[in-house]
Amino acid sequence: MTPMTDRLFNVLSVLALSLLAFLGGAWVVLAERFPADWLRDAHLAGRALLQQRSGASDPYASDLWREARSARRGVTVSDPARMQPGYTLYTSGHTQGALLIDADGTVVHEWKLPYEQIWDAQSSSVRKPVAGTHIYFRKAVLHPNGDLLAVYDGVGDTPHGYGLVKMDRESRVIWTYLQNAHHDVDVAPDGRIFTLTHEIVDEAFEPRLHLKPPRIDDFVVELSAEGRELRKIPLLQAHDGTPYLRLLDRSPWYLGRSGDYLHTNTIDYIDAGIARHFDFAREGQLLLSMRETGAIAVLDPDRGKLVWAMRGSWVGQHDPDMLDNGHILLFDNNGHFGTHGQSRVIEIDPKDERIVWSYAGSADAPLDSRIRSAQQRLANGNTLITESDGGRLLEVTQQGEIVWEYVNPVRGGEGERLIPVVSWGQRIDAAGLETAFRGHLEQQRNRRIRS
Repeated sequence: MTPMTDRLFNVLSVLALSLLAFLGGAWVVLAERFPADWLRDAHLAGRALLQQRSGASDPYASDLWREARSARRGVTVSDPARMQPGYTLYTSGHTQGALLIDADGTVVHEWKLPYEQIWDAQSSSVRKPVAGTHIYFRKAVLHPNGDLLAVYDGVGDTPHGYGLVKMDRESRVIWTYLQNAHHDVDVAPDGRIFTLTHEIVDEAFEPRLHLKPPRIDDFVVELSAEGRELRKIPLLQAHDGTPYLRLLDRSPWYLGRSGDYLHTNTIDYIDAGIARHFDFAREGQLLLSMRETGAIAVLDPDRGKLVWAMRGSWVGQHDPDMLDNGHILLFDNNGHFGTHGQSRVIEIDPKDERIVWSYAGSADAPLDSRIRSAQQRLANGNTLITESDGGRLLEVTQQGEIVWEYVNPVRGGEGERLIPVVSWGQRIDAAGLETAFRGHLEQQRNRRIRS
């Protein structure tokens, strides 16, 4: 053979061997023969590492920032006669903190606590946190004295839940819970705390073997008021032995690439006042939302089982709330198929699954948030909506009129064309705050107005 022929033969041999290796690997995986599990695990680990590294150096490339839809900033609509009075608490993708504003958009208080100040390698489930620019407060709960309970989230990490912290009004740590708490947290009237955690699990789930390991499994965790773990309930197992096991058959096929088959994003404690309006719920049970199965459900923590669930016309939902009229209000992220926006807020009668009220914005101001987002039914009948991807909060009447709108004033990126997401918003009744903290807020407001 000539040298050229030798080189061509070698190249063709390598290509042929590569093709055979590829076909062999594909057959192994499809036929689920050894070492299919090893190959699948390596593929998932590689995807997670690539995802984590791809945006690690640029916070503006993460989903904490979106294209700003307009140049408007701060309060853009205000109708005090029709608004629900109070402060508004919100969390933003640009900061590891939470802000409290008045109706004019004046910041009357701010909490800030970088994750690096509470993280330690010994007690945390997070072994190597992402950069601080990729960590934010996913949810915050305000106590009457100004203490704040917050959920950290690390964007681009797997698992992304970074834990809970309780801090005082000066952002000083009271306690931490550094397991992989994610998305949501709620506080019972007696001070107990309920949150969600997730972790990578390698065991098969026998009732539904198509939910292949390694998976990211969700758990409901109950904590004492001091942050001590009291019990932990696996949510896949909570489906087993109930009619709602079939919900797991609705997990989309593509979730096998991430292993995140439930993606539970809401937990609400059902108190006595709410429970009396629903024949399927009892005091002490928990309302959950599982995005990937499209289900909202009630968990009995004493039994560790789901006792009620439903699916509806919503897609990728967040933040269902049980109302005192017997209905359920939720943010439907991707279920609006009209001429503008893909999102809506809907109020459902669970007895017949009818949508009795909805808000989807308008052609001039569409409601459009693919992920995150929330809503809150206010005492005056209006609804406060957190449109995360739009970086805004809006209060709308039952007739769909906007009576207050606040657009995140922060901008970033080239030409300041990006806006940080508003992850969570809640209207706070000033009368429910302790006198000392309420006085502090008034002083802060007056000081900022004068300056």
